Amino acid sequence: MSEQTATAVEKKTVRFIITRQDTPDSEPYEEEFELEYRPNMTINSSLMEIQRTPYNAKGEKVSPVSWESNCLEEVCGACSMVINGTPRQACSTLVDSLEQPIRVQPMDTFPVVRDMVIDRNRMFDAMKRVKAWIPIDGTYDLGAGPRMPEVDRQWRYELSKCMTCGVCLQACPNVNSRSDFMGPFIIGQVDLFNSHPTGEMNKEERTEALIGEGGLQECGNSQNCVQACPKGVPLTTAIARMNREGTKHMFRKWLSH
Repeated sequence: MSEQTATAVEKKTVRFIITRQDTPDSEPYEEEFELEYRPNMTINSSLMEIQRTPYNAKGEKVSPVSWESNCLEEVCGACSMVINGTPRQACSTLVDSLEQPIRVQPMDTFPVVRDMVIDRNRMFDAMKRVKAWIPIDGTYDLGAGPRMPEVDRQWRYELSKCMTCGVCLQACPNVNSRSDFMGPFIIGQVDLFNSHPTGEMNKEERTEALIGEGGLQECGNSQNCVQACPKGVPLTTAIARMNREGTKHMFRKWLSH
């Protein structure tokens, strides 16, 4: 490599246009940053670099960019944000795969707390509504759980990959200010717990919550969720399964009356 080429490589930079918001009630604004290119840069590592040296492209010192991250290996779901118009995980998104300037925005389906930090309470409230857990009657050793067929275990494993990251809500056109739709993820969670040998004891209760306000009937079947899910959770299959279970549940209620 010639000296001139080497110098050109050394000076290669990456441009970021980041949507920022100082408080939950303030107006969002854009700020541009420029970093020196390094191989294998991710959005998360780039934000870390900006946080260490918070100077914008004009050379002005600004407040460090705020965002959430934890595992750095696409397991926790904390670093969800909109990158070049697509909701995804900042920890696994390589700069080399993106067109510049790279635009980074918060997932505005959720209330913005600061910069890319969002309030995911709507997801946790939905989990409470459908009782997305398996109740136990004590903290003592309950022994081995019920055995289940391997095909059921494999299905439940696919559903259990959900990180509660919120990407499916951001991608879904039916999750908006005019709808009470709880989102695709909660349908998969109900299927996960209803298909468990112990969890199915509360199956009717969960299904009843899922066919209530903001439930299955709000899904428009756009299938954006399954395409956007970073873990490949089979959400559309879960939606079809729970639609069938919801219909059976309503039919049983009608017969019982």
